[in-house]
Amino acid sequence: MAARRTPPAPAPAASLEGLLTSREIIVACGPGGVGKTTTAAAAAAMAAVELGGKVLVLTVDPAKRLANALGLSGFGNIERRVPDEAFAASGLKPRGQLWAAMLDTKESWDALIRRHAPDAQTREQILANPLYRNISGRFVQSHDYIAMERLFEIHAEGDYDLIVVDTPPTRNALDFLDAPERMADFFSSRLLRWLIVPYRSRLVNMASKPFYQVADRILGTQFLADISEFFVLFQSMYEGFIERAQSVQRLLADRQTSFIVVSTLETVPLREAEFFARALTERKLHLGAIVLNKVLPDYLRDPTGAEVAERLLADAPALAEALGPKLRGIDPVQTGRVLAEIGQSYLDYKVVAQREAEQLAELSEIPDVLVSIPFFETDIYDLGGLLRLGRGLWGQAPV
Repeated sequence: MAARRTPPAPAPAASLEGLLTSREIIVACGPGGVGKTTTAAAAAAMAAVELGGKVLVLTVDPAKRLANALGLSGFGNIERRVPDEAFAASGLKPRGQLWAAMLDTKESWDALIRRHAPDAQTREQILANPLYRNISGRFVQSHDYIAMERLFEIHAEGDYDLIVVDTPPTRNALDFLDAPERMADFFSSRLLRWLIVPYRSRLVNMASKPFYQVADRILGTQFLADISEFFVLFQSMYEGFIERAQSVQRLLADRQTSFIVVSTLETVPLREAEFFARALTERKLHLGAIVLNKVLPDYLRDPTGAEVAERLLADAPALAEALGPKLRGIDPVQTGRVLAEIGQSYLDYKVVAQREAEQLAELSEIPDVLVSIPFFETDIYDLGGLLRLGRGLWGQAPV
């Protein structure tokens, strides 16, 4: 494959469609429970429908909601194409292709070892090591690190025009960004040097001897040997880890990569989203968009609606009497209470909607693009629902 030509820096996008058109990698991040996974999948689905090309949505979140929404069963590390027939049910024929994958941590680590081990003997020793077999999916932020590795690998292969990555919830997403550097730090740490001393040399100095005597009694000599062998073998790939970590960090900071922060306007998720937006800015990573789900509709701020609600609240008894003939057998007093409650409820929602509008105005100054999506009447559970959300992301009405 020919070397990639360095493109010019993309201009700030005016819409989410424009952002996805001008980037190769979109990283969706944000608090848990705000619709981040469905937003990432919806953005990828719309890109395949509207923009064409080959689009991949890669989920790092272990939840299987994405598979269910796309109608795929049993998909994992290997990318699978969403068939065009799945779009036909929504009356659409995509211009491009939509592919999906879900990170399999253990499988990805095995592939990493096979690819980067210095020789066949080291590769087989690592894969056969009991400690590696038991903890390769759990140790030292391995899920976050291998996710970055997998993203880098897929992008380097150059098979996709756009990759949309769905990350873990916000605070964990920072681990996702820091994982390459932290992994490299671990393999050069003092703790690691202590663990591998017995394996590299039979000589244990007086300072460390008590540590190994206690560890021997508690863990057993064979367990310590497995630990030592495991990390000695891994250190043989240390330079590869460092080089790849630097490459991943360059990829995240590249002009063709952008981040989308997904949240709602509820206090706690919004605070976390703002925290993450600040973190991206501090790291000099491109914040392309903020997507706010479950936003109250604009009509709640319409003065006419408020006037109707106020009249309903003030005139509830008289309206109840007028409705009496149509509501035979129902106490007019109870009818009046219901009407008053409806009016008050509308006015309460109007206050919240106004506050949300002010929050949106403040947030609009932070990213290139700000998108707000109203409440959906039903849950999103299939490709049709994803495309409805996608049309909202694209600014196409109605959702």
